Amino acid sequence: MSGLPSATRDWLTGPGLTRLWEGVRKRLESNGVQATGSLRLTVVNARERNDLSLLLGKPLTGAAVTVRLDVLDARLRASAAGLGLRQTLEEIGPPLSDRRAARADVAARREQVWSSLASSLDTSPLADQEWPRQWYDLLRRTGVPKGVTPEAAVRTLQQAVRVLTTLLGPERSGALGRGELAAMATGSAHGLDDGTWLARLVQRGVSLAHGTEFPGDAAGRRALWRLVSVTPDEVSSTVLAYGLRPDGEGWRERALRERADHHAETHLTPRDLHDLQLHLPAGTMIHICENPRVVEAAADAACIQPLVCTSGSAATVVFTLLDTLAATGCRFAYHGDFDWPGIALANRVIRRYKALPWRMSTADYEHLAARSQAEGIPQLALDGDPVNADWDLDLAPAMTALGVALHEEATLDQLVDDLSRQA
Repeated sequence: MSGLPSATRDWLTGPGLTRLWEGVRKRLESNGVQATGSLRLTVVNARERNDLSLLLGKPLTGAAVTVRLDVLDARLRASAAGLGLRQTLEEIGPPLSDRRAARADVAARREQVWSSLASSLDTSPLADQEWPRQWYDLLRRTGVPKGVTPEAAVRTLQQAVRVLTTLLGPERSGALGRGELAAMATGSAHGLDDGTWLARLVQRGVSLAHGTEFPGDAAGRRALWRLVSVTPDEVSSTVLAYGLRPDGEGWRERALRERADHHAETHLTPRDLHDLQLHLPAGTMIHICENPRVVEAAADAACIQPLVCTSGSAATVVFTLLDTLAATGCRFAYHGDFDWPGIALANRVIRRYKALPWRMSTADYEHLAARSQAEGIPQLALDGDPVNADWDLDLAPAMTALGVALHEEATLDQLVDDLSRQA
């Protein structure tokens, strides 16, 4: 039940006092809900001036009115309302929020995050090392990610200290799988998955402890895990290859040569690439394609040239294989789709490896477009923003003019013919 008489409530909530209560509410919520200070209303109309005069007990004549909140509080207590300013506002509107107290509470909870971390480090076996202070200072500067509550932040930071103690403390011995380490620290095998805040926290600590740069890509992060004898997941992603014949008598190298002899494609994982000795004769030409269909066609035709497929994205594992081959002195030739994502990917590969464009000229595109039209093959519309080809500045204008996208399937016969020839 309302603490205000009905008639008093109706008068206080009338349009003549609406702006007053709105302004007073904002002022109280920002100053600790104290009836102090004053509020100035401008461009006061006749209705507002009349009601304010009655409320404050004095005639008001100007276009602007200054209301002292302590005076207003006293007037309300002595009036038919019989309540102070705060109580009156909460009778005619929603409860007041003490924003100053809320801000102080948030600040205190945030400070608790860092005091908890400092305490965890001071009492851990890492306390005698130098890098934890750098790690603490870095984390405090960067702050807690948006959306992470202080309670969750305390929990995650404590987990990070436990993981780093396991990896860098005096009791460490033997290798661990990342999933095993995550389960020990968080109860979930996915707690240290790439991209999680906990994984980033641990990786920052490892990089500081070893004096290395924080990695900016997946391959670098895997290398960082290996630096502390943690085995990351190296079996999920693969790169599709065909016809690789590395030197060496290890079983992995022999298996690759045997698959090449039988014209069988191979899916290589990062784990394979870590253990393989991929030494090919210097100058070996490696053809690179975008679509797995090219690899399939090359295998069906028993082609003899080695081939690596980006599968349309050139994931980290693809570049890991190509980087390894480049380090042995291999050369490269690249073919991809004649669409804008295909040109962008071709630019990326050609720049990185100084690869030769492989049937990727303006003349190749125009010939394929004309042939597909003559053969009645349905043509795909070329969508998206144009991308200039680094190797042929006439290609993008020609593609824009024809407006046709051509995927590698349109030129399979020519690609297979190239791959069938002796180098």
